Amino acid sequence: MIHSMTGFGKSVRQLPSKKITIELKSLNSKSLDLNARIPSNYREKELQMRRLIADSLQRGKVDFNLYIEITGEETTTAVNKGVVREYVQQLMDVFPDLADESARVEMMKMAVRMPDALKTERDEIDEEEFNIILASLEEALEQITEFRLQEGKALENDFRSRVSTIRSLLEKVKEIDPERTEAIRTRLENAVADLKENVDENRFEQELIYYLEKFDITEEKVRLENHLNYFDESLDSDDSNGKKLGFICQEIGREINTIGSKANYAPMQQVVVQMKDELEKIKEQVLNVL
Repeated sequence: MIHSMTGFGKSVRQLPSKKITIELKSLNSKSLDLNARIPSNYREKELQMRRLIADSLQRGKVDFNLYIEITGEETTTAVNKGVVREYVQQLMDVFPDLADESARVEMMKMAVRMPDALKTERDEIDEEEFNIILASLEEALEQITEFRLQEGKALENDFRSRVSTIRSLLEKVKEIDPERTEAIRTRLENAVADLKENVDENRFEQELIYYLEKFDITEEKVRLENHLNYFDESLDSDDSNGKKLGFICQEIGREINTIGSKANYAPMQQVVVQMKDELEKIKEQVLNVL
């Protein structure tokens, strides 16, 4: 069963003084491209969380966001009182004439925006809290995996429909083929007749057979049907291998192109164009398969 690389998962946990939110979003990519945004005090745990995500999602452009919102009275940021006081004093020295209350307020606002006015105390990682974060991450991964599965089912239905269309068009090619061969034969015979020359009938027949063999598409029809069957079988497999489906599409395209180049008959070439159109739509969607 195929999985899409497009997905979204979210988990929210409310602790006594904190709110933990984890979001995962993924799009298609040739490999795993993981972008993580996490609080600085959890950087040492980033590799562990990355491995967990990589093992679950395997491929895709993944955005991982971990938000920790303080909802209680505790905070990890404090005013650096000595630094702010020094800034205010320096500003008063620069503007000694501004001594009213409103001027002091403005100076205070300027001071707290200066470098080092705020200090952040780095907390040690709370293992119990980190275990909750891991549980939330597992929950978000389950959601995004389910999302990918549902998207994969939609892709699978689309693939089966388009492969069925190509198979129907291949049947049209088979129906047209005898008519095409006869049309080529007639065209050659008329061309020789227009020369108004006597020709060796045996030699002409040999050349005609040789010419018709060059335009024979029997092998291409057989191989194309085999590739279409293999594509369907791959959709039924337990794993989701978008690269494999992409390779099969290349082989399908090769056979369609060869039929088109050998067709030399407008009605068949029109059918080939329709087959190419369906195949291009499959290729676009295969890029999103895990």
